[in-house]
Amino acid sequence: MNLPTKLTVLRIILAIVVMTLLMFPFEAIGISIPVIRTTIDMDLRYIVAGVIFLIASFTDFLDGYLARKNNQVTDTGKMLDAIADKMLVNPVLIIFSAEGLISPIVPVIVVARDIVVNTIKMEAASKGKVVAAIKSGKIKTASLMTGMVLLFFSNMPFELINIRVDLFLIYFATLMSLISMVQYYSLNKKIIFEK
Repeated sequence: MNLPTKLTVLRIILAIVVMTLLMFPFEAIGISIPVIRTTIDMDLRYIVAGVIFLIASFTDFLDGYLARKNNQVTDTGKMLDAIADKMLVNPVLIIFSAEGLISPIVPVIVVARDIVVNTIKMEAASKGKVVAAIKSGKIKTASLMTGMVLLFFSNMPFELINIRVDLFLIYFATLMSLISMVQYYSLNKKIIFEK
């Protein structure tokens, strides 16, 4: 297992840690998670999970960079990278939605888009074709990750001036999810329906 693949596996582990921190019923077992009270109340659980999410997000950039730089791109690495990305982002969006921080439409659209795009990529791969990442997908990912990081940290520092940059980026990314899904379909429909 090369270093980029190890970083991808680390991201999967960190994703599980983030999910556990956000979902574990600490109160039910008598553990009180403090809220940091300043101008803005910040839940310590979200701060810790946010730091781990940031580290995991950085490994997403780093593993791809190292794999390309050192010519260590493997089919296993690509598969694990796709799994790690979905495990890091989608459960957190669902948790944010369940806690009322974002609309349920966000995880519904993002997960549906992932299903459609991954199906297109699998169909293309079965025919020996590779579906490359597109610009709208990259914009979606960057906006979504940045918005999620801000949401973990109570939209700081923008909350101090009452501008919801976190939600703007998340909803913008949701729109870009729809746009990129349509573009993936348009660019690859000949491959999909090829006999």
